[in-house]
Amino acid sequence: MAKIYDFTVNDRGGASVSLGDYAGKVLLIVNTATGCGFTPHYEPLEAMYRDLRDKGFEILDFPCNQFANQAPGNADEIHQFCTMKFGTEFPQFAKIDVNGESADPLFAYLATEKPFESFGKGIKNAALNKFADMNNKKFGDKAYIKWNFTKFLVDREGNVVARFEPTTDMADVRKAVEALLG
Repeated sequence: MAKIYDFTVNDRGGASVSLGDYAGKVLLIVNTATGCGFTPHYEPLEAMYRDLRDKGFEILDFPCNQFANQAPGNADEIHQFCTMKFGTEFPQFAKIDVNGESADPLFAYLATEKPFESFGKGIKNAALNKFADMNNKKFGDKAYIKWNFTKFLVDREGNVVARFEPTTDMADVRKAVEALLG
């Protein structure tokens, strides 16, 4: 059975990075987009990273363009946008697919460990669910991730302990991270 540390990903320059390099840290693994209504999540993510990285916390950012083409541009353009607009310092990896036959194995694993439950209640969440379902219909049973800024929380032992949809309040995400950091 695979563990989080068994995966290798590409950094934004294309070099292989073993997730084993992050053993012993609390991880928040996120699929992101620069042109999404949830793009402002970069701000609380960066604040959390700056406040908690010295306690053993890492955010791993994976841009993805599979949701209404909301992550256009190449790795350098995406990185420049994130650093200039939000001052991000956390690691940003190569742009990937998170759904379908070309889905990155890491995200297929994460979504298998913590499957989608819901976006929550309310009209906006119901509308997002309908839009996501239409977008993801083409991926069939390989529609692992519903939308941009889905976050997976991994404990220091490499266990996937929580999944946060983009509709989850970022204060709740931070509380969960802080609880794992102790």
